[in-house]
Amino acid sequence: MSQYTLKISEERAKEMPMVDLAFEILKAANTPFYYRDLMQEIAKIKGISDEEVMEVIAQLYTEINIDGRFACVGNNLWGLKRWYPIDKQDDLASGSRPRIINDDDDEDIDDELFEEEQDEDFLSDDEDFDSVDDDVFDEDEELDEELDDLDEDLGEEEDFDEELDEIDEDFDSVDD
Repeated sequence: MSQYTLKISEERAKEMPMVDLAFEILKAANTPFYYRDLMQEIAKIKGISDEEVMEVIAQLYTEINIDGRFACVGNNLWGLKRWYPIDKQDDLASGSRPRIINDDDDEDIDDELFEEEQDEDFLSDDEDFDSVDDDVFDEDEELDEELDDLDEDLGEEEDFDEELDEIDEDFDSVDD
């Protein structure tokens, strides 16, 4: 699988965090990797034993999963998010394999553009959250009203029970 050339020194690769090394490997290979293969490449570069791999495999998976630079393109196949057009992100979840955009041309991507996209996504998510929050609030009010009605009914039921007890006592006193 090592048919790529890292653009960083071996010494630096050994010192850098595994999630950053995963990014560099995918960037250099310009092709998605299965997670296990990616982990094996990292282990080979960093000189990690099989036992050490088993200790960090889940943590690296979590880091890749939450890192905004990576995208799972199906069947535990991981690539870089910037390889895939944003409007095609839904296709990633459906299992179809999207076309990879060549990574060599975008070495000078400005991080501000990425941050702006993140801010726009955040705002639209907030708006969606507000509408959901309003719906939940309305449902809470309806439930509160229903509980109040039940409490009133329960109170009436207690009054009815007291009346029955009084009738029973009256009935018992007539029998004596």
